[in-house]
Order: sequence, then structure tokens, then C-alpha cells
Amino acid sequence: PAQGSLLYLDTLCAAFPQALAPQGTALLSWAPGGPRAPAGWPLPTLYCTPAEAGALPSRAAALRVQLLFALRTRALHVLEAGLATELHDALAALRAGWPGLAEDLALGRLSPQPGLPEDARGRLQALLAPDAARAAEVRAECAQGFEGIVQRLWPQLEVVVVGTAHGAEQLYCDALRQADCKGLPFYCPFYRAAGALLGVNLWPKEPVPRFLLCPDWAFCEFLPCPAEEEPRTVLLGELWEGREYGLVLTARPGEYRCRAGEVLRVAGFHKQCPVVEPVRRESQALSVRGESIPEERFCRSLCRAVGMWPGARLVDYVCVESALLGASSGACAPHYEVFVELRGLRDLSEGQRYKLDQCLQEDFPIYKSFRFKGSIGPLRLHLVGAGAFARLREALGSPLPMPRVLREERLLQLIQSTVIS
Repeated sequence: PAQGSLLYLDTLCAAFPQALAPQGTALLSWAPGGPRAPAGWPLPTLYCTPAEAGALPSRAAALRVQLLFALRTRALHVLEAGLATELHDALAALRAGWPGLAEDLALGRLSPQPGLPEDARGRLQALLAPDAARAAEVRAECAQGFEGIVQRLWPQLEVVVVGTAHGAEQLYCDALRQADCKGLPFYCPFYRAAGALLGVNLWPKEPVPRFLLCPDWAFCEFLPCPAEEEPRTVLLGELWEGREYGLVLTARPGEYRCRAGEVLRVAGFHKQCPVVEPVRRESQALSVRGESIPEERFCRSLCRAVGMWPGARLVDYVCVESALLGASSGACAPHYEVFVELRGLRDLSEGQRYKLDQCLQEDFPIYKSFRFKGSIGPLRLHLVGAGAFARLREALGSPLPMPRVLREERLLQLIQSTVIS
């Protein structure tokens, strides 16, 4: 809704006064169905990024082209990405191919690449002009390394805006804050569920996103968690601060009433309207014996295990229940299969791999009980090659966040093909 866009723009401008400068925002977002900005407002004068660049048939090609147009504009104030993974993958393309990008900048050209049709390449290249000085600056900064590279390339940058900063995207937000985007605030302006816009974040400088639920944007009901014996939904005016609720949504008049699969925590109130924090998605849980380990708590256990592997940094992961693998999972009891991409470590010993299973037993007594009884087998950990998850996102062919608990055999086969140990 237009009201949401205006609230966002007003909040952004109040917190970062130069953020709405013309041509001062670069966009990194793949929208194959047609060009759009993730925040949903039609203000093309804000962007230095051509709309056509985000609508290319290939995700990798779209992000590389958008990155090139961002690099040519030194005076950026806002770097916007539909997803934190899109920003990560664009910066990974910079890390891997900065000499070629700098050469394109210097010559004012757009090099041919897979997924970039020739007619689109010609139209986009016509918007470029040779800039040897900017190319030299990009070369000099990239040659120094990539710690804090974003602020070194764009010294006037004030904020990084991402469409989603919670759930599956939080791992990438945290990694970007610690390395490439060090020193920059991350702002997630909107809360969406089941395709509906439900709330806006009025606190852009806070590290944990909180969203004001706007009562006239959609009809929301809430199921208290944990579920009662006779579940009864409550309305906005009946929420209690500190409690968790499952979201029941009717987005527009005439649409079906449905459980959105989202669990929210009420963080407080703003002018009598509830302010919420997304906690988890109900469908993202591991449960081979009914133990139901939520994805975000599994992630915490995994991060704790990674901290015990000297020099390792977690890039991404997915986990599956062994039943999805069929006979290839072996004859042992049902168990978890975890696929991990690491940076800084090439291999793991059996003792190191067992640390994750050990952390899960310490964090989840029910899992420990099933492991002791033998009804859940030992967790199996697999390392995948560098860039495996970027290729998986490309193959997924969707601009939505990729699930961390895999349920699709097609995606599982893709990630299995990248296993290195």
C-alpha cells in the first residue's frame, strides 16, 4: 500500500538525511517476473540501477549487472537488496571477478555472460560510459582485501536496506555485518507474510527488526503459543506483551482465512498498536521421531559447533530428514543429514563432525533421549564446495528466501552433487 511506502520513506529520511538523494540508491534484487523494487514504491529517480537489469532471466547475471551499475556510482547513500543472500552473492561475484568488473567500468562496456541476452546487453551497455578513474579506485580497494569493502567502495553510504532480515536470511545479515558491510546499519523496512504487507519498521537503527502491525492493511488473528487444548484466536487488541502467537491471516476481503505459518513475539506497543518480532516459521522444523527441533534453534546449535572448529566460518547450510534420501541414507535409524558450506576450513575430522551432534544433545534433551535409545541415529555432516548455495539459489529459480529445512527431492539432489567430503 501507498501508506506503507510513505511511512518507510519518512522513517528512512528522518534517520538518514541524505538517503533520498536522486540516483543515490543502488538496487540488488532479482525479479524475473518484471522489474520492481523490494520496498514496493514507484520512485525510479531514487535509483542509479536500470529497472531492466533486475528482470534478466538469470539471477547471477542480473546481480552482476546491477553490481556494475552500483560500482560506477561512487556517491551512493543507500545499498538496497531484496534479500541479504542477494547482497552476499553480488559481493561474492565482486570478490571473484573484480578485475573484469573494473575493466568493464574503464571501457564503459558490459561483457557477454550466460543468462544475459544480447538485445538486453546492448540496451544496458548504451547506459554506460568509460570511467577510468572510478575503475582505478575499484581496483585499488579490492586489491587491499574485502574486509569492510562496501564502505570503502562507497564512502558516503549510510545504510543497507534489505527486504528480509529474519529467519533464513539472518545468518547472511550477521555475516555481512561482520565482514563486507562492517560499520553499516542494516534496515529491514517491511514485514510480509503469505504475500501480504502487514507491518512497517519505524526503528531503522535498531539491530533487531521490529514491526508495527498496521490494523487496516490486512485482517490478522493470533493463536497463542503453545497451543491451548481448545485453540481460540485473539485479535490485535487482545495481545499480551512478551507472548508468542501464530499468525492467522485474511489478506483481502473475499480471500481464504489461513494460518500463515509464522510465529510472532509481541515486543511492545506503539500508540496502542502491537509491535512484533518474527520468531520462526512453523514448517521449518526437523522431526524424525516427533522431537520437532525448530530451524532457528538448530541454527544456534550449528553456530556453536562451528565455533569449536578453529578457523571456520559458516557460510550457509541446509538440513534434511534421512527419509528424504531413501536407500542412499543407509540402513541405520532415521537421522539428520546436514550440508554445510564453510570458509577458512577445508575438511573436518570425525571428532569435529561429532561436535554438532553433541551440541544438539546438549541443547535438546528430547533429542538426547532418542539418541540414547537408538531410535534416532547419529547425525551425518557433509561439506559442500565454495559457492554451492549460490548455485542452488540460481537453480531454485525463485526470488524468495531458500528454505533451510529441505523437503524437496529435486533441491536435495542439487546440493548432494556439490558435496566434497
